[in-house]
Amino acid sequence: MNTTTDKGFKSSLGLMDATMLVAGSMIGSGIFIVSADIARNTGSAGWLMAVWLITGFMTLTAALSYGELSAMFPKAGGQYIYLREAYNPLVSFVFGWTFFTVIQTATIAAVGVAFAKFTAYLIPALDEDVILMDFGFLQISSAQLVSIVVILLLTMVNTRGVNSGKAVQTSITVVKIVSLLGLVLFGLFAFNGDVWQANWLSGNAWNLQRLNADGSLADYTTFAALGAIAAGMVGAIFSSDSWHASSSVAGEIKNPGRNVGLSLALGTIIVTVVYLLTNLMYTGVLTMEQMAASDKDRVAMTAAQEIFGPVGITIIAIMIMVSTFGCNNGLIMAGARVYYSMAQDGLFFKKVGELNKSAVPGVALWLQCIIASLWCLSGKYGDLLDMISSVVVIFYVLCIIGIFRLRKSRPEAPRPYKAFGYPVLPMIYIMMGTAFIILMVIYKPNYTWPGIIIAFLGVPVYYLIRKKALPIGDS
Repeated sequence: MNTTTDKGFKSSLGLMDATMLVAGSMIGSGIFIVSADIARNTGSAGWLMAVWLITGFMTLTAALSYGELSAMFPKAGGQYIYLREAYNPLVSFVFGWTFFTVIQTATIAAVGVAFAKFTAYLIPALDEDVILMDFGFLQISSAQLVSIVVILLLTMVNTRGVNSGKAVQTSITVVKIVSLLGLVLFGLFAFNGDVWQANWLSGNAWNLQRLNADGSLADYTTFAALGAIAAGMVGAIFSSDSWHASSSVAGEIKNPGRNVGLSLALGTIIVTVVYLLTNLMYTGVLTMEQMAASDKDRVAMTAAQEIFGPVGITIIAIMIMVSTFGCNNGLIMAGARVYYSMAQDGLFFKKVGELNKSAVPGVALWLQCIIASLWCLSGKYGDLLDMISSVVVIFYVLCIIGIFRLRKSRPEAPRPYKAFGYPVLPMIYIMMGTAFIILMVIYKPNYTWPGIIIAFLGVPVYYLIRKKALPIGDS
């Protein structure tokens, strides 16, 4: 029987539901696409796998560390709550501001448009090149409208209660995990010995170099090689993001002190293993040159054509449609709880901090829907997602530093679960995350400074809200 906690939320999500929320929010379109860019940045099968291994290690380490924070503060809002408790309201507001303006809403838009793009393989009239309306300054394509309809539909489902959202999430996540493992299995049957020889046994498996789409190679200097690894990790980090989804809905999870941290670990492990197996499969059916030259970076489609023949395109299109649909459901469900927590602190519109008759933050869900739909229309969500990669990691690093701060400032606070491998593993993550951020600032400034600027714009907004005696909280 459901219980009600955290100011009216219903604790309806079990461990399985929370784990599937984590895994389903992580698996979107990235695993089907980003390996093409990683192949170009690394130029070898060994370093392709190394990028995914490094990212998987970082993600799992962060998830295991977040378990301590989720056990200490089992409330809706996740990272927003952790940053507020470890630092102050300003830091948490800057996160919430960035999360609302770009991180979550632009990701929802990007995943929605990815759904539409691959739907177009089955229904060409829905392609992004089919322009329905042209206003001169704004063009609206079929794909954009489809993405908005999907976001509207999933938002409506989630406003009807957490049980509606979890039913969609759990069922679709199971389907897409099984589908990915099925793709890996069929890839083993289609294993090409010559391709494996070229990728792994020719002596080039660990040559880190730039692989251009035309097949030409370029060597890196030592420091540029580090930048190339960081650049390759952008896609892997994007594909592995949202691993913290269950922490945002902690107020609706049964026994959150145990199950939030456990779901973070289990969901992350499942996805990391699936991602590694999928990329290993790629190296068994495609040469590095084929991966790098995949049309529109759709490396999974290139692989599927090798495995299944012409019907492979249809198979992958359906898989990505299912994957992105489930991914967006998880993103929509989790994101609204962060804005709810901000409103509870008087840092967002008051109505956003209220629950509807189904005990979910309905206004927060619809506001998120509006902003995500605007990103769909803007056509700029893809650029912004690249720009915020380093900002996302900055907040992860801050949260994990927060574990050390809270151990010192609140030694007596109950900790049902303590960060695995503390202090070594959390410190390793902090060092790796910081190194990634620095390398991105040096080698990809066009992708990092805009995201950092967007985050810092939240500082004057915070003080403006405080100076006006929280008018949006009192409205």
